[in-house]
Amino acid sequence: MLSIAVVEDNDDLRTAIVNALKGEGHHVVGFDCAEAIAEQGQALRIDLVVVDLNLPGEDGLSLTRRLRVTNPDIGIIMMTARTRSDDKRIGYESGADIYLPKPVSLEELTAAILALSRRLRPAAPAPTGLVLDTVRLTLVGPKGTIGLSAPEAALLAAFARAQDHRLETWQIIVVLEQGDRAPNRNALTVTMSRLSAKMRQCGGGAHPLRAIRNWGYQFCEPIILT
Repeated sequence: MLSIAVVEDNDDLRTAIVNALKGEGHHVVGFDCAEAIAEQGQALRIDLVVVDLNLPGEDGLSLTRRLRVTNPDIGIIMMTARTRSDDKRIGYESGADIYLPKPVSLEELTAAILALSRRLRPAAPAPTGLVLDTVRLTLVGPKGTIGLSAPEAALLAAFARAQDHRLETWQIIVVLEQGDRAPNRNALTVTMSRLSAKMRQCGGGAHPLRAIRNWGYQFCEPIILT
């Protein structure tokens, strides 16, 4: 969803554009002149402006130049009846990202906004490591998603939060809720082996957990907690 300002002095056209873009899920505000957006737009966080060039008072070219100076990252789409090559050149030189000659269909305008939104709101990069969901008890990696038991999820979260991702044996036993009995190292070894296998299954490295002799374990994977 983008925050969009439509600057168009034709009331019917402005209303039609505002309603159409709202229907696409955007937050849209209409203005009938450049002076209105200058006065009221300060309180808005605007991602993109759709601007007509033939406006009363300050024209669209002047408004575009001013917006580009004050907000270099804003998206600007010009809509105008000026269709000569020189007009388009001046529009782009003034700071337009996209120049659409009128009449412009709503389909063409929404397609232009979608194209421009890829620059304004680029998709977040996919995580490169593992993602632990401590609520759903899942571990997500490059190869897919796998379910965890509650103790397994708690243990991975403890490793993720620990300094250098290291836990001593007694800390691991406490997390696994075995703190009221003598350490069962064989059972602990089986648990760590099973957890390592699950991490490899969803895309972790060959040795996600490293045993530290006479001390504990180190977690060797990048991980994100959600």
